[in-house]
Amino acid sequence: MHRVLLERRIRDVHTRLVRAREELAVLNEQLAVVQESADEARVRALVSETPLASQEHNEAARHADAMVKARDALDKAVADLERRQDELLAAVATGKQ
Repeated sequence: MHRVLLERRIRDVHTRLVRAREELAVLNEQLAVVQESADEARVRALVSETPLASQEHNEAARHADAMVKARDALDKAVADLERRQDELLAAVATGKQ
C-alpha cells in the first residue's frame, strides 16, 4: 500500500483515538458521580425502608449499570483503535500493509 495512504489512515485513527480517550475520561468522571448517587440512594433506601426510596435506588443503580456498560464499550473501542494504530505504524515501518 502507498505510504501516503498509510499515513492518512494513521492520522484518521489517531484523531479517532484522541476523541475516544477524551470521551472515556468524561464518561469515567460522570460514572463516578452516578455511582456515588446510587450508593447514597441505596443507603437512603436501607434507612427509610420505603417503596419510593427503594424505587429511587433501583433507578439509580440501573443508570449506573448502563453507564458501566457504555464505559466498557468505549474502553474496548479505545483498545481496538490502539491496536489498529499499532498495526498501521508497523506497516509503515516495514513498508507493508
